[in-house]
Amino acid sequence: MKVLQRFLLTLFLLGLAACSEMPVKSGQPFQVSERAHLYQLKNWSFDGRLSLTDGQESWSAAIEWQHSEKKDEIKLSGPLGQGGALIILTDELVIIDRGDDKITQSNQVDEYISQQLGVFVPVRALRYWVLGLTQPETAVLELEDGFIQSKWAVHYLQMQQSGKEWLPRKMNVEQAQAKLKLIIDQWGDNETK
Repeated sequence: MKVLQRFLLTLFLLGLAACSEMPVKSGQPFQVSERAHLYQLKNWSFDGRLSLTDGQESWSAAIEWQHSEKKDEIKLSGPLGQGGALIILTDELVIIDRGDDKITQSNQVDEYISQQLGVFVPVRALRYWVLGLTQPETAVLELEDGFIQSKWAVHYLQMQQSGKEWLPRKMNVEQAQAKLKLIIDQWGDNETK
């Protein structure tokens, strides 16, 4: 029994040590203007967790997001990998594959995704917001911990170091009753090429 307890304690301590290796900042003033160079990122990816609430409905999922110049691929999966969906987003089109051999598409990107999820999600803006950027050519009001854009309040609760950059780790996006919480566990290789 003591061997098992020591083994579990060792695993716990190793887990704490691994967590402490990833630099994280909380409660720092957020400066949109200092992040403009991130618009040059052509390819980026992350793995994380997402929860979405609209006052009546709520759900959570694991999320894997891969961005390239031509498209975004967003994989969502529920607990134990169930209830997954793949969302492919281009400038003109959204394609949703729920894994049941029914692939649907629309040129009304945000509206169609929201219809499929049951909650309005501003996906076109989110591709900027997840990097800590504002959506170009859209009015913005800066806050101490983020900004308000298109009537959505975007709050960055924690930032984490990925290579030379500080990118979001925990963020909330809110409008009226709709609330999206995102925790980014790991950023992939991000490049400007």
